[in-house]
Amino acid sequence: MAKSQVFTSPRSHAASSAKPALWQDYLTMTKPKVVAMLLLTALVGMCLAVTGIPPLKAVILGLAGIGFQSAAAAAFNHVLDRRFDAKMARTYHRPLAKGRIETHKAIAFAVVLMAVGFALLWQLNALTAWLTMASLVGYALVYTVWLKHATPQNIVIGGLAGAAPPLLGWTAVTGQLDPHALLLVMLVFTWTPPHFWALAIHRRDDYAKAGIPMLPVTHGIAFTKTMVLLYTFMLFAVGVLPWLTGMSGMLYLVGSSLLNLGFIGYAWKLKFADSEGHAWATFKYSIWHLLALFVVLLADHWLVAWLG
Repeated sequence: MAKSQVFTSPRSHAASSAKPALWQDYLTMTKPKVVAMLLLTALVGMCLAVTGIPPLKAVILGLAGIGFQSAAAAAFNHVLDRRFDAKMARTYHRPLAKGRIETHKAIAFAVVLMAVGFALLWQLNALTAWLTMASLVGYALVYTVWLKHATPQNIVIGGLAGAAPPLLGWTAVTGQLDPHALLLVMLVFTWTPPHFWALAIHRRDDYAKAGIPMLPVTHGIAFTKTMVLLYTFMLFAVGVLPWLTGMSGMLYLVGSSLLNLGFIGYAWKLKFADSEGHAWATFKYSIWHLLALFVVLLADHWLVAWLG
């Protein structure tokens, strides 16, 4: 059989084009994979805030509250971006872009998530509740409504909201700010631009069609590749800081250095030896990179605690 001849049964075709269940559409609006990644970084922040195991109440209420607030921010993003989503191949199938969920119902859903999340975090401490609310506003309003459509540096400035969960996890346990928690924020903040710009390169035509001034649209793909590479070098430098400050040990230094060198390798190839699909491969690597980086942070922390 020729490669272009792919047999698809009527049943499988019907299944692929079937309308999602209502609960699936509401779940989609919360961006569960993104929320799961944010919760991992928040959990690591909780664990690094104390020598032993963090209090169970702080973990349960903190993760639930941060999760609800993050889901609310994602739902608000679906509402505010619905017209742009309808123009992009990556997002045209979203529930609001397709009209499967009415806008007022999506807003009500987001408000409920936001209120529940805030109430849960308030039971821990006011600092975490208000910081999380500020992150929600930063992403759902400042980034989505203004920055995303105002400047090609949108993801750099707006990335601060997405970098907050490790800090939120820390404050959920301690009730106070700490310089080490801010280092965790710096890691995610520096990671965000090369992560998202790799996707923006892959989806450059989509963003241009929607009229969104992402860096590859306004400054070209070649310039964006340079910025991706420069930011991976910056990420390597920032990645050394937890070790230099005594926050983490040798296991973290070795693990993070290898992960960051891998990111640099992907970015180097993207800039100087690009091939079809490599921007997408770089984007996918960046996701696993962040997950592994925080797992290494946590493993190093527990190893030091065990040896100490």
